[in-house]
Amino acid sequence: MRFELFVALRYLKAKRRQAAISIVTAISVLGVMAGVCALVVALAVNNGFREDLEQRLLGATSNINLVRSANDGIRSYDALAERLARLPHVVASAPALYEEVLISSRSRAQGVVLKGVDSAREVKVGDLLGRLRKGSLEGLSRTYADADPIVIGKELAGSLGVFVGDTVLVTSPQGTVTPFGIVPKFRHFRVVAIFDSGFYDFDATWTFTSLGAAQRLFDLPNIASVIEFKLDDIYQADSVAEAIRQAAGAGFDTTTWMEQNRSLFSALKLERLVTILTIGLIVVVAALNIFITLAMMVMDKSRDIAVLRSMGATERQIGAVFTLHGLLIAAVGTARGLIFGYGVSWLGDTYHLVRLQAEVYALAFVPFHARAWDGVWIAAAALAISFLATLYPSLAAARLNPAEILRYE
Repeated sequence: MRFELFVALRYLKAKRRQAAISIVTAISVLGVMAGVCALVVALAVNNGFREDLEQRLLGATSNINLVRSANDGIRSYDALAERLARLPHVVASAPALYEEVLISSRSRAQGVVLKGVDSAREVKVGDLLGRLRKGSLEGLSRTYADADPIVIGKELAGSLGVFVGDTVLVTSPQGTVTPFGIVPKFRHFRVVAIFDSGFYDFDATWTFTSLGAAQRLFDLPNIASVIEFKLDDIYQADSVAEAIRQAAGAGFDTTTWMEQNRSLFSALKLERLVTILTIGLIVVVAALNIFITLAMMVMDKSRDIAVLRSMGATERQIGAVFTLHGLLIAAVGTARGLIFGYGVSWLGDTYHLVRLQAEVYALAFVPFHARAWDGVWIAAAALAISFLATLYPSLAAARLNPAEILRYE
């Protein structure tokens, strides 16, 4: 064992004459431990919410959308979707037609988005129709004499006061031109299922019907407004979108899941940064405690420093002793903080310690997803900050004049 490390360990474990130094040392260890533990737990919660939100959001929507630049609809969409589905990383494609409509039941009405889909193909690009709370998806493929089928979200069903089997009136502003102006078109739809996506916007403002029913309501026969694609690797969306756009030809444009949800994921990234900066102040305070501990030790151990210098210890070795002492304090606190942080995260995620109202947050409990990489950079940052806090006290100890100290002994 090196001389500097041996002395630093002796100072760390020895009982000091001044109890205040021992108390400040313990506080320094606890400070580093608390900061590291809090950062690990906070980032685990942030990661859990982000990953869960990303999984739910990507499951509810397609990875890439192909639309016409002129917004005049896509003709021959079946052949185009089948051809583009052969591109690398594309695992499924589905045409769709959607417009904003007014849905009403008795005296209640609300503006929503009506999306016409091929249910057999839609479930392959998104799982929104797979999250049915009541009813069956088979009803979306049936035909009724007095109405077309429709699937609505649970929030919309609650606001309209309708259930599976009830009939609603859907009015489209894309009506018929008459001498008296545009007359809106309307049709009756029968609720065949109610879905629960976990997202209020989807549950309150999105509805689904068959592609043929939507084309009849909007008077757009054999036209789709978008072709949706699902990928085997969502992080290849940009390159695949470019390949789809080139293969589709002129007049087409694409949007990816990252572009559609840019503001949401940017907000989560900003929240993560604010969390790191806020809780990181705990580690900075702990580093100040290390600074105070070492400064007090230099004054308390001035005679020991003079003796070591007179026995041949160099300034560099004396400075290294106090630097290592500060780093040992930080290392002990960091190790304990990581153990407690990952332990709390594991317990919270395994036993669902923090419960939530599923109706409000769409989650029954707070997810804790602690990542190993977070622990690595948190430990490195804590040790680096603590190292900076040791520089001045170590330099002061190395510059003590042994002759002046031993003169009065």
